[in-house]
Amino acid sequence: MRADVTLEWGGETLTLLHERALWWAGGKTLFIADPHFGKAATFRFSGIPVPDTSHEDDLERLSHILTMTAAPRLVILGDFLHAKAGRNEEMFQALTAWRERHAEIEIVLVEGNHDRHAGAPPEELRITCVKGPWRLGAFHCRHEPQEDAEAQVLAGHLHPAFRLSDRMGTSLRAPCFHFSPRVCILPAFGSFTGTHCMSSTEKDRVFLVGPGSVMEVPSRG
Repeated sequence: MRADVTLEWGGETLTLLHERALWWAGGKTLFIADPHFGKAATFRFSGIPVPDTSHEDDLERLSHILTMTAAPRLVILGDFLHAKAGRNEEMFQALTAWRERHAEIEIVLVEGNHDRHAGAPPEELRITCVKGPWRLGAFHCRHEPQEDAEAQVLAGHLHPAFRLSDRMGTSLRAPCFHFSPRVCILPAFGSFTGTHCMSSTEKDRVFLVGPGSVMEVPSRG
């Protein structure tokens, strides 16, 4: 049984999916951040032997939630590709085959710092590339989180995680959705990415992402 979280933020209803994606039903849009396709290939290019199956797993996970939500639009909040060195034929064949399975979906990429170095996605993927902040309904979409006086911001870039500790000194660190009053930072969608441990204030809300569930961290305020 799924255990996702639905909340009101910025006057809109958002659902935080444990697949590390955000579903905005009112705007019929699915959001992800930081898939970093080609990162494993970049490591291998540098002589570090790592398996190159992460992109296949991530694409299957993305297919699952696109089908589940019936989303007509996918917005990627930056870092679609990891680096120029990771632009290999095998990965692009997998991406092209995946795109053909979801040919009817509009895909928008809000350019991230890695995208600027890796280069634009191939034309056959039919991805519209925009620079942030990009306005979509109630939200400004961007890669790097930054408050905006004109709209609520959806962003990525930081690969947010949060650490919980108990009195015995045992700790748990997991990816998270991090909400401040005006900025929501999505967890990195890519399975082959690192994380950055976030702090929180009494005004923030943090939602840990686990295998099969999303759980809000109790407020420290």
